[in-house]
Amino acid sequence: MNSKKTSGDIYDIIVVGGGHAGTEAALAASRMGAKTMLLTMNIFTIGQMSCNPAIGGLAKGQLVKEIDALGGEMALVTDHAGIQFRMLNRSKGPAVWSPRAQCDRAVYADRLRQACEKQEKLDLRQGMGVSLKVENGKVYGVYTETGGLIEAWSVIITAGTFLNGVIHIGEVQYPAGRAGEFSAQGMTECLVELGFESGRLKTGTPPRLDGTSIDFSKTEIQPGDEPPMPFSHQTESLDLEQMPCHLTYTNSQTHDILRKGFDRSPMFTGRIKSVGPRYCPSVEDKINRFADKDRHQIFLEPEGRSTTEYYVNGFSTSLPEEIQLAGIGSIAGLENAKVTRLGYAVEYDYFEPTQINANMETKRVENLFFAGQINGTTGYEEAACQGFMAGVNAVLKIRKEAPFVLNRSEAYIGVLIDDLVTKGTIEPYRMFTSRAEHRLILRQDNADLRLMDHGRRLGLISKAVYDKMNLKRTRISRALAGLKKAKVTPENLNEILARVGTTPISQNEYLYNLLKRPELHLSDLAGLVKLEILDNLHDPSWQQVWEQVDLEIKYEGFIRRQNEQAERVRKLDSKAIPKSFDFLSIRALSTEAREKLDKIRPETIGQASRISGVSPADISILLVHLGRPRVANVSRET
Repeated sequence: MNSKKTSGDIYDIIVVGGGHAGTEAALAASRMGAKTMLLTMNIFTIGQMSCNPAIGGLAKGQLVKEIDALGGEMALVTDHAGIQFRMLNRSKGPAVWSPRAQCDRAVYADRLRQACEKQEKLDLRQGMGVSLKVENGKVYGVYTETGGLIEAWSVIITAGTFLNGVIHIGEVQYPAGRAGEFSAQGMTECLVELGFESGRLKTGTPPRLDGTSIDFSKTEIQPGDEPPMPFSHQTESLDLEQMPCHLTYTNSQTHDILRKGFDRSPMFTGRIKSVGPRYCPSVEDKINRFADKDRHQIFLEPEGRSTTEYYVNGFSTSLPEEIQLAGIGSIAGLENAKVTRLGYAVEYDYFEPTQINANMETKRVENLFFAGQINGTTGYEEAACQGFMAGVNAVLKIRKEAPFVLNRSEAYIGVLIDDLVTKGTIEPYRMFTSRAEHRLILRQDNADLRLMDHGRRLGLISKAVYDKMNLKRTRISRALAGLKKAKVTPENLNEILARVGTTPISQNEYLYNLLKRPELHLSDLAGLVKLEILDNLHDPSWQQVWEQVDLEIKYEGFIRRQNEQAERVRKLDSKAIPKSFDFLSIRALSTEAREKLDKIRPETIGQASRISGVSPADISILLVHLGRPRVANVSRET
């Protein structure tokens, strides 16, 4: 069937916004067979990296690997556009290893736009969504700024920073959702009229520099990993010449210069009243809050291969223009640097995320979904995973199938969404490994083993990719079984043990037990005994297998305990609470618990137990009223 539609057609799904949330939502929905429209204010800026030219990072890299394992697009585009790849936190345990890639900004956006343009059942339309057609509590389409109506059975809003966006540079402010682009007017007012509660948040971006005017000899080079590790499970290897980043620092002179602009800073004069990202503060905020620090790191990141522009990571600012220019010029290596774009702050509307369900559908309007910064998050990766989940669930809702909800014990995506819908946020929410209580089993290296079954079931993972994952899973299982059976003698092994600096053995021992020692790795045992895993240690296609096997053995006890904790969480999350349940009528609950439960309307006992102010005693009372057996020792870890 021809996927292109004439005007007047009713779409299954309209996605409003063409950023990282919108593109993942539109691609997922159309790939699942839904007639989808991506409505964006500017087709030329689809998939644009509005802030830093990088994907991944601490915990964010895990999100990207999970999106990929489910069938999303971000990792594939990153591998295509990447110019430098690094695994962060290698000096720490594998639970917090996180991949990050510098990308060519223009190539990234172009590749993502091509994916959307070539996707069957996906139409692109340039225009601004200003309000919704809602009847009897259900959404039926989007009105545009020209007065036209595009009808659909479901709508996903992924508006980014554009809802009533205002840019601040010193005492100057003007309406914009991103430098050089209009803010989106009308949609917030429509949603508020429908009963939604809105708020304001802030984010910012640093200046960009002309790389030909930077003296890199005064900076520290930051190379990528060799060989570079791909993001996508579909990418076999990466063959590219990596571009370095560079490190420099602010100094006392920089701080003195920037302080001179504090009296005109919108952050300190009260012009900006909203809250910004706590863990990504502006440079003026860092100087003000950490007055004892005599310097702060500045990373110079290339914007791409075909441009000379550099992103000044660590110098996000909304200070006046002349202060920005003087501050940049006081930094080592940047004395003669030419600023190509000024830094700025942007304020925008968001909607408290406790107003959506775990499937990303709003509670007030049926078939209306929110994803990305409209829910109070910050970051490309956080937006992309929400968009993907919203796209999938919008299709499942149309099909009248059960929603797809990831448990917080099986994915970082589950942690993020559960945090939003259960706890809400009053500041831009960013993912961290510390937010995941089961992070040792939610590693970046096992995202495919954890989630690809879901992606295949949803029809978003091809048979070839799925078969490759299953082969990996089978090889890991065979390797673990073989190592548990293979014994070695002291004569065969003690020389190896001495070489790696660990205690010799005095009797025969199983290899599985020996590999629990931190000093000993599979790579040390090549050729020792006849085992499939040891015979293939130097085969690149087996690298992920032996890495998994090594980790599974060394962290066996910790992994077992986290799996046991995760199982307790899953049991509580399997206990559904009826949508019509009257929390206010249960007088045995504490007053705070009744109020919080009635406001958030948790969908499961597990979710209820994670609401601040709901005690284990309240959960026991809920279980009694739901006619379930009382669960002892419901702990705050759930």
